[in-house]
Amino acid sequence: MTRARAPPTVWAVNLRELPPLNAGRPGQGAPVGLRVVGYTSLAVIFVSVLTVDPRPGLHGDGPLVALGFVLLAAGIAVSLPNRELPAGRRLVALLAAAAGTCLLTAVQPHSAGFAGIYYVVVLAGMRLPGRLGLAVAGATLGAEALVMASTAEHPSGSIAGLVFSVVPWFLVMRLVRRLVERGRQAEALVEELRESRAAHAESAALAERGRVAREMHDVLAHSLSALALQLEGARLLARDRDADPDVVAAIERAHHLAAGGLAEARQAIAALRGEELPGPERLQALADAFAEHSAAHCAVTVTGTPRELSSEARLALYRTAQEALTNVRRHSAADRVEIALRYAPDGTTLVVEDHGPGAPVVVGPGSSSGGGYGLPGMRERAELLGGRLSAEPTADGFRVELWLPA
Repeated sequence: MTRARAPPTVWAVNLRELPPLNAGRPGQGAPVGLRVVGYTSLAVIFVSVLTVDPRPGLHGDGPLVALGFVLLAAGIAVSLPNRELPAGRRLVALLAAAAGTCLLTAVQPHSAGFAGIYYVVVLAGMRLPGRLGLAVAGATLGAEALVMASTAEHPSGSIAGLVFSVVPWFLVMRLVRRLVERGRQAEALVEELRESRAAHAESAALAERGRVAREMHDVLAHSLSALALQLEGARLLARDRDADPDVVAAIERAHHLAAGGLAEARQAIAALRGEELPGPERLQALADAFAEHSAAHCAVTVTGTPRELSSEARLALYRTAQEALTNVRRHSAADRVEIALRYAPDGTTLVVEDHGPGAPVVVGPGSSSGGGYGLPGMRERAELLGGRLSAEPTADGFRVELWLPA
């Protein structure tokens, strides 16, 4: 077996194994063109081994050629995936590919089987850490040089050509590996900086919310508390002096509104301080409070399987029911109010409908309650959450319906 050629400078480099700096991100691998070149090079090697004499078979050198082909193909198949592999698997696969390459170089000198060394060196430089990659590449190159020394017609030229064509590939792959690692480190630092900025922004927002909460407590809640006390005193004074019953009732309603506004202010302060926002679980409490201060009966029904909702969705459901009941109390003489909450696969629906005589509820800027949560504002809140809100008269009352997507 003789050979009178030096190895080419580029053969069967698996370009799929040259990841860009964004390696590791889903859906972002090596360019398609480079993959095609790499796969084409590997195909040339396999076709050459199968078609050049001696071919794989059962006679002469055929079994050795078949063994070399199997080792090379299996080593490439196992080590090829562009992802993290279990410890040792890629190493064993590369050693198998190196053994197959050396065997093909020895028994089939005129095929392209020897070019498998480029694959081994590239993968060792790119995928194996530090000294391990250097050891695998060096051992493979040394074994291939020994085979050439015993089989080539001009071994010195063949070995020199092999060394000067393979070593640069290993160095380039080491450089690429280092660039990739530094790119990932830079991305990690950028992500840490982004998280730090987000934490700083969140801290500033919490500080501002705390300031607003303190202002609301010191001004709004204090004023409403004083107003509720004054109205309670006025109610007692009017009752002691036998004032007109309508006047006493009006003062009582004003007192209830002030007390309700104070409770809402405290809830808003709690929300600003990060405490849990009111949600669907408080619909029954709304209904009970409505029935307590109204002659109408109010019932709550829940259908479907309750699920966890976002804080914004929970608050939207609660505020919409609150606003609808406030409008019923203010603008309608309904004798029955129904609150229905329905959980469906596509979303959550809240319906507040009153039945009985009385004028339709006004839907517009003038319909907002003392807390400032008018139906137009609720409609805007629903749209921001991707939902919708409708408010329209019915045959015997008014209906408000809110739908929020799942």
